[in-house]
Amino acid sequence: MRIYELARELELESKEVLTKAQELGVEAKTASSGVDEDEAEVIRLSFNGGGGPPAAPEAPSESETAAETAPAPEPAEEQEVELEAPSADAEEVEEAEEEAEADVATTGDADTAEDEIGIAELESGITVAEYAEAIGVETAEVVKNLIGRGLPVAAGQTMPTDLMGEVGEAFDVIVEVTEPAPVEVVKPERPTFDDDDADLVPRPPVVTVMGHVDHGKTTLLDTIRQERVVDSEEGGITQHIGAYQVEVGGRKITFIDTPGHEAFTALRSRGADVTDIVVLVVAADDGVMPQTAEAISHSKAAGVKMIVAINKMDVAGADPLRVRTELTEHGVITEELGGDVPSVEVSALNGDRVDDLLEIIDLIAQLEAYRGNPSPGASGVVIEAQIEIGRGPVASVIVQRGTLNQSDAFVAGPVAGRVRAMMDDTGDRLKTAGPSTPVQIMGWSDVPAAGDFFEVVKSDKAARALADERAQVIKGEEQVVLTGRDRLESLLEQLRTDEATLRLIIKADAQGSLEALRESIGKIEREGGRIEVIHGAVGGVNENDVTLAEVTESVIVGFNVRPEPKARKAAEQAGIEIRTYGIIYELLEEVEQMLVGELAPIEEEVVLGTAEVRALFKVPRAGTVAGSYVTEGVIQRGAKARLIRGGVVIHDGVIGSLRRFKDDVREVASGFECGIGIEGYNDIKEEDLVEAYQVREVART
Repeated sequence: MRIYELARELELESKEVLTKAQELGVEAKTASSGVDEDEAEVIRLSFNGGGGPPAAPEAPSESETAAETAPAPEPAEEQEVELEAPSADAEEVEEAEEEAEADVATTGDADTAEDEIGIAELESGITVAEYAEAIGVETAEVVKNLIGRGLPVAAGQTMPTDLMGEVGEAFDVIVEVTEPAPVEVVKPERPTFDDDDADLVPRPPVVTVMGHVDHGKTTLLDTIRQERVVDSEEGGITQHIGAYQVEVGGRKITFIDTPGHEAFTALRSRGADVTDIVVLVVAADDGVMPQTAEAISHSKAAGVKMIVAINKMDVAGADPLRVRTELTEHGVITEELGGDVPSVEVSALNGDRVDDLLEIIDLIAQLEAYRGNPSPGASGVVIEAQIEIGRGPVASVIVQRGTLNQSDAFVAGPVAGRVRAMMDDTGDRLKTAGPSTPVQIMGWSDVPAAGDFFEVVKSDKAARALADERAQVIKGEEQVVLTGRDRLESLLEQLRTDEATLRLIIKADAQGSLEALRESIGKIEREGGRIEVIHGAVGGVNENDVTLAEVTESVIVGFNVRPEPKARKAAEQAGIEIRTYGIIYELLEEVEQMLVGELAPIEEEVVLGTAEVRALFKVPRAGTVAGSYVTEGVIQRGAKARLIRGGVVIHDGVIGSLRRFKDDVREVASGFECGIGIEGYNDIKEEDLVEAYQVREVART
């Protein structure tokens, strides 16, 4: 029981009960201090009897002895006997109370505020501003109190849960911290349709162009659009809507004009499997590069058809055979080498053989017989969205099923609307749009997100109701975010079943390490389970790896590499597990444990902060000191630290010295400069990253 609860029971001021408890020798410092039941009973008796604690027993008098042998008295008389106390004790207690009141009178305003102590029940996770409002204090005062405790937290940031009680007491408010009620989230899934064959008609294929930077993706798209865009009555291209159509042999092909696997996977991460065919662009003079390998992994994960466009055939040094050979190392075997992946040598700059590429796309579309149902209300995917001056929210969508008509009411995610105007990529107004048709729509209530599922509903009222319902679900999802540990635990539960697949994304410090890991992991087997390497590459873990892991439900493992700061934040937000190792057998051992759905207890690593080296100083007897800027978290003296160069771990040691100007400090927070010395290591270079971390022992899930 707490002092303030006892005061409420006795209908007294908390300060009065606290003072009495201290007089009785009970260890209580504030109104929120706890007391056990025996101590609480002593305090109750002291108030009920008008004096101090029960007096020490004395030798019984003759009258008391007689009372003991007499018949049992009435309850009221018994109460009177119990409450009797020697007058001397009463006088002493009265004097002590007078002294306490005198002490209180001399303490000024601080104790006066204690008389008006409040009680607030708050949920963890609220912001500093919300906390200040709840306890009736200016936000600036709470911020100042937190700064005094070494925590520079802004008004809009989350109030530290472990300090909510202490800060409240500083302002004479008892804060009871409660955990927010768990929100049951049912994520709206995209509907699946089972259309009759008789209702399906041929539709254009949807194509996305992917590949490494500077290999000519955008140039190829521009060439296709300029030469083969579908003619319109007005002619020419009047605007960019994120997608367009071209004609080949009287048949249309839809291109998503957002080149790169980042956009492709961003759509897929939201469940928008809109692409039918991927065109992989590889420069003939450059060969397979890191982003080429990533694009291949993303395409395979999506399970779509692939065509290789070997670009820049007009450049000196073009070697298409080298490109095709390098592609085989990533599991892409072209038809020229006996595989099943079509390839064509083009020059996007002058348009050579671009027509051949379009014909191959058209041929695959005919063989795959892509079809859609134009009869029902339209549904599809949002490709791009923005606010335009004079037009309001405008979004480009690709209709995947049904037919979209002028004046249709629709909803996409938490946004509703009605089709006020609908245009194609040439600016022509349309009244209808069938399957695989890209259109730009005006009439949105707000800007939707790329990848949102778009569907027509019966009325404006139905659209608004559905949008509001989805907004509530999205709000709940933001409150309940699975951590990487939670997601891994769920994965391990799946792996304990009879049939299981463990998907991995491997990043290593060198090509030799990567190949060794691929080969060793491939040898790990379990009856009823298998390992699938979704993607493997050299270098640190980046945001694209996290996005791919989210889409494919994979675990990222790194050997002698570290995640980039942005990748680590993205992984935390998405609940993706990233595991890094410095010893290859430890990596293989844990992968094998994950495959059987079990992990041994380990030491968990917590990243404290990251600093960027911006200057170097030679200090006598101290060696090289790195003049650094703390980009996130805090850097602490004595913490473990990694020196990272280009995403690869160069050294793992301890921060031996930490300075701000000429002063030795214990820690430096984000946004400040400092000097960092790593014990026994001087090979530091500018632009290196210093990652401070600590290791704690935890039970493994």
